[in-house]
Amino acid sequence: MFKNTLIYRIEHWEAPALPELDERLAGARFIECGATQPESAGWVAPRGDKHAALAESIGGQIVLKLCTETKAVPGSVVKTQVQAELDNIEQQTGRRPKGKQAKEVKEAVVHALLPRAFPKRSDTLVWLDPVAGYVWVGAGSTKKADAVVTRLIEWAGGGLKLSLVQTELAPATAMAQWLADKQAPAGFSIDRECELKQPDSEKSTVRYARHTLDIDEVGQHIQQGKLPTQLALTWAGRVSFVLTEALTLKKIQLLDVVMENAGIDASQSGKDDGGFDADIAIATGELRQLLPDLIEALGGLHERQAVAPTPTPAAAGAAGSPDVAPWDTVPA
Repeated sequence: MFKNTLIYRIEHWEAPALPELDERLAGARFIECGATQPESAGWVAPRGDKHAALAESIGGQIVLKLCTETKAVPGSVVKTQVQAELDNIEQQTGRRPKGKQAKEVKEAVVHALLPRAFPKRSDTLVWLDPVAGYVWVGAGSTKKADAVVTRLIEWAGGGLKLSLVQTELAPATAMAQWLADKQAPAGFSIDRECELKQPDSEKSTVRYARHTLDIDEVGQHIQQGKLPTQLALTWAGRVSFVLTEALTLKKIQLLDVVMENAGIDASQSGKDDGGFDADIAIATGELRQLLPDLIEALGGLHERQAVAPTPTPAAAGAAGSPDVAPWDTVPA
């Protein structure tokens, strides 16, 4: 479901019913770039069928997908064309454009070349968990995730307010302690990948790949002031991932034990839908259990985020679980 993800806390959301949410998203359905349009983004059906719903609910978990298309002209081509245009103008007028005029020439060149540029598309999966109060965005960088969240807030309705999950312990601080003590937090094991970086102007970096980290050398790097920016972990022998200093989860992988235990159910569920429902149910089921343990390992939610908003009947209905308060705080 996700290879990388950033997690946002739902601070407030009077969630609309699923049909209303789908209708709202239809107002920003994906349309491919026009001839001279450098970028276009919009919602597409998570199942991959253009006629399917834009908002899918599986077991109370809401899944959306944002498609982004970009068209870019190679910089070297632009540079060559711009220089030719500037030379031509200089020959005709005796003056070479500079500053604002040169910038306008460049913009005109890019605009002329865009119709010949090949478009590139990327999809970003968004998972809303109204019951636990989180939104998972399938992105590896805060910049990309924030762009998706901006569109989500604009079109989801219900006064949606989100903030990146913050914990009492900074991930870098916690990871440094685990490595120095040679002891993973409860429920986790430390794997064989790590990056340590000096927090100064030189940013000297040490990386370990496919290497045991239970060695004195790692602790010495930490004593010298280097901080972990990435650390590979496994949760409960079921999910492996790389935790970053920004609390991004990267290289997420469900391990064999998960897939083997779910194999029969997945094959049955996937007969009519290509396995979409089963894949979503399995992935969200594992990650929903992982997150509280990870937050606890990082000292719990930051005090401001630990207080959950008041439940609303609308949100419970949208989640498909009217008997469960949608704003239950995940234990920290």
